Amino acid sequence: MTIETSFDSNYRKVLVAARRARQLQSGSHALVLSQSTKACRIAQEEIAAGKISYVKAEVAVTKPLVEGPAIPILLS
Repeated sequence: MTIETSFDSNYRKVLVAARRARQLQSGSHALVLSQSTKACRIAQEEIAAGKISYVKAEVAVTKPLVEGPAIPILLS
């Protein structure tokens, strides 16, 4: 596992911001001073300030084994 501070895609950035927003809504304290009271905006500001990192597991991508045809054939 590695700790990442930069995002490899916008999708991952959104996922991390959403998780942090849920933490803020559950009572966590903000890591930056913000004019906003909305958890989503505060999470975005924390990411922009470099205060948020995430753990990326080193899992090898494997193709699932499929026996028979790849597309199921429905017989009626």
